[in-house]
Amino acid sequence: MSEQSIEGGAPAPDPYDNRRQVLYWRLLARLFDPEEQASLESASLAVVEDIGLPSALLDPAASVDSVVQRHPELAEEFDGLMAPEPDEDGVRDRAAEVRRAALASKVLLNVFASGSGAVSAEQLARWQSDADWLERALGCRPGELRGGRAGGGRTGGRGVSPTGTGVGGPAPDLSRLIPEIGPELGSIEAGLVKRMHLREVLSDPALASRLTPSMSLIEQLLRDKDNLSGVALANAKALIRRYVDEVAQVLRSQVEKSTVGDIDRSVPPKRVFRNLDLDRTIWKNLTNWDPEGERLYVDRLYYRHTSRKTTPQRLIVVVDQSGSMVDSMVNCTILASIFAGLPKVDVHLIAYDTQALDLTPWSHDPFETLLRTKLGGGTDGTVAMTLAKPKIAEPRNTVVVWISDFYEWRTEELFESMAAIHRSGAKFIPVGSVTSAGRGSVNPWFREKFKDLGTPVISGHIKKLVHELKTFLT
Repeated sequence: MSEQSIEGGAPAPDPYDNRRQVLYWRLLARLFDPEEQASLESASLAVVEDIGLPSALLDPAASVDSVVQRHPELAEEFDGLMAPEPDEDGVRDRAAEVRRAALASKVLLNVFASGSGAVSAEQLARWQSDADWLERALGCRPGELRGGRAGGGRTGGRGVSPTGTGVGGPAPDLSRLIPEIGPELGSIEAGLVKRMHLREVLSDPALASRLTPSMSLIEQLLRDKDNLSGVALANAKALIRRYVDEVAQVLRSQVEKSTVGDIDRSVPPKRVFRNLDLDRTIWKNLTNWDPEGERLYVDRLYYRHTSRKTTPQRLIVVVDQSGSMVDSMVNCTILASIFAGLPKVDVHLIAYDTQALDLTPWSHDPFETLLRTKLGGGTDGTVAMTLAKPKIAEPRNTVVVWISDFYEWRTEELFESMAAIHRSGAKFIPVGSVTSAGRGSVNPWFREKFKDLGTPVISGHIKKLVHELKTFLT
């Protein structure tokens, strides 16, 4: 009798499917109820041991890092784990599927079962490390989906693309799912940070050194900075500086990819050897060729134009610093400092809630700028407009970037002021969110008004804003 059939013609139970179901049922049970189910635990242990994997995979207290340290051969299996590729002949490797189920269950459980109660710095660092492994399993760089900090390294040698869809053959299409995972990871991380006794952790240099800078952690530090002093304040500043430097490095590389200004042919070329246009010089003097002597007599040299148009452009960045816009405040402060470092860009930075603050004197240093912000409060964009309008001296050479969710108090008054800026000839760019995850909401009333005005709201990844600014400023 065939293994695939039993008496009566019904197919025999697939042992591989049964094993996978045991592992996934245990995963679901653990996610929704931290209390272990004895039967599922024993059955899962039998499966794990039978396929040659360490029992530490079933230990909720063991991080993925600790498992990999004891069993380094597993590191490569975690990379690209959740973007598997079928065998070239199309035959499913059922045993390999069970193995992947056991490894995937481990990383998913460690990340999404975040528990409750107070969180220590060590627990936060462990979760962040496990989240890195989940991102690697999806085929992304560690930190890439959460977006708050620059990812390091790259995924392993399983041929997984940045979208997590794999290469070489059909694989599960994760391109839609992956962008949704990032904000959820960020939300979990933010919850863990809020559960920390942050002031006590910052007061202990050993514990503070274990903290990994992230957007959620920086938000908490900025909100609580006025209540910190001494060692705790010094450690908080060090973490903010580390985060700012990491994000700035990533954004700077995107900005520096911009094209340089057009050649300015109204300026005569400098007559130096390095500017000599040899090809043009030869071509223009070919009539002076002496065939007998085989010599070319040059009576005029031609030089290349190297001077480029460098009309200074003014960039005015207005950022809503209310509670819902922390991510945008941090990212735009860093971005403004990068553009402030360009030779032909005059950057002005304004932050507001119910009051406005001109941060232009510190716009070149995002660290100092962030220390001067006061997050939270209501929103009244008209106070920021009062500071911004006088800065528009030459509308044609000015771009105004306004970052907010646009849930304003005096909506019509503010919109009319924005429309006036647009009509003056200045480029007005309304931005609903400037985050790496692309998450944010915009007041529908303002969204429709901006659309009718011909200046639709940019809302999403910070790369969109970088592209818009480069187009105007370069």
